[in-house]
Amino acid sequence: MKLSLGCDHAGFHLKSAVAAHLASIGCEVIDHGCYTADAVDFPDIARLVCQSVLKGEAERGIMVCGTGVGASIAANKIPGIRAAVCHDYHSAHQSVEHDDVNVMCIGAQIVGEWLVKDLISSYVSATFSTEEHFRRRVEKLAILEREAAIKLPE
Repeated sequence: MKLSLGCDHAGFHLKSAVAAHLASIGCEVIDHGCYTADAVDFPDIARLVCQSVLKGEAERGIMVCGTGVGASIAANKIPGIRAAVCHDYHSAHQSVEHDDVNVMCIGAQIVGEWLVKDLISSYVSATFSTEEHFRRRVEKLAILEREAAIKLPE
């Protein structure tokens, strides 16, 4: 699987562990930064990660910030993205299986290197359910998104 990866300065120290684990389980990584611990704005990195997913350059994305919340808010502003904060194993796979999440957001100040490996493995191995009720609900999410009809500047 090819994944788009990004972080802000609060997630910088954990991003290398994320990238290393992804590589160890056979995933290819597109790294969108940040590349130092210098302060950056997470919405800028989230935009890059999400655009990569939407363009089909990556199958899914992972954002690492302080709590995962800011990255999730930013990612969910982009039409076509379904982002979730995942700090436990169950959420990491169920968000994909039930909600077709395409960007997982992780809080570096919440989880450490040991847990992040389990979260990533769970997220990467999950697939969207074929059950009708999950597909119907995700389609309703897409309808809500279309009704909002917000065009992002390119």
